[in-house]
Amino acid sequence: MSQSENSGRSERSGHPERSGHSEQDVHQHVTELEGKSATAARIFDLRRIIGGLFVLYGIIVTITGITDSQAAIDKAQGVNINLWTGIGMLALGVFFLVWLKLRPAEAPKGPEPE
Repeated sequence: MSQSENSGRSERSGHPERSGHSEQDVHQHVTELEGKSATAARIFDLRRIIGGLFVLYGIIVTITGITDSQAAIDKAQGVNINLWTGIGMLALGVFFLVWLKLRPAEAPKGPEPE
């Protein structure tokens, strides 16, 4: 086996000592990946998505309820169902967003360094 084949194999094996990367470089790379993981966990938290959608649809349904005609209200036995449903959706969406603010998502813990 030639020297170039041997060095290429050690780089792919994942051993930083043999691949030319210092332990500090590997630690820095792992730290960067942990930071990206924490950011992704916060961005894709389901509470943010669910809360945002409920607020958006709640606004739309509430506006529909405010602008409903008397015929539409009479059709629902005198209850302005769009208005009450919209307010309920808004309340649920705000609940999810407040919950997200009070208890932010934590990134998953990786293995402890040796």
